[in-house]
Amino acid sequence: MKKIILLFLMLLTQVSSINAESDKEVKRIMIGDKNAKISIIVYESLTCSHCANFHINVLPELKRDYIDKGIANIEFRHFPLDVAAFNASKISQCKNDGSSEILNNLYLNQSRWIKGNTVEEINENLKKFLESEKIKVDFDICTTDKNIEDFILNDRIEGVKKFKVNATPTVIINEKKFEKTLNYKNLKKILEKLI
Repeated sequence: MKKIILLFLMLLTQVSSINAESDKEVKRIMIGDKNAKISIIVYESLTCSHCANFHINVLPELKRDYIDKGIANIEFRHFPLDVAAFNASKISQCKNDGSSEILNNLYLNQSRWIKGNTVEEINENLKKFLESEKIKVDFDICTTDKNIEDFILNDRIEGVKKFKVNATPTVIINEKKFEKTLNYKNLKKILEKLI
């Protein structure tokens, strides 16, 4: 009888730890000092070519001049415009380490995986891309994780309610929506005024 009770307690402990693991808070993808004077939020969709352009042409200079110097930080929030972007967002959050590595990789190589006429075809290309880049995530587990799914959908809801986000990318600087054409020159003008 003692063995049965002990076995039951062990199983209960394992189930509790599995549930605790799945209830773990999803970490925000962010780069830079969280206590920096300037906080930048970018609402993005992984299938948005303008968002990819931001990661390719604006983010490197922003990182060099402001983020790496501790003047600003940048937080990436999800605003998926379609199911393919929604699934890619889940992949970017799946390791739950707060790192922007997978997110950046998906944007920098957007043309390699965003092919296909259906979500299924795009998903298949995304899986192949992840394998070719040796990004170790379980696609099926990542894309069915309800915790991550809720986190992404809540980003989108908050973006609409709090900042009136209606397009991607939308940049928020110190809680104010950036309304000019999104390029490094225009961003720099605003950031310099805040230093």
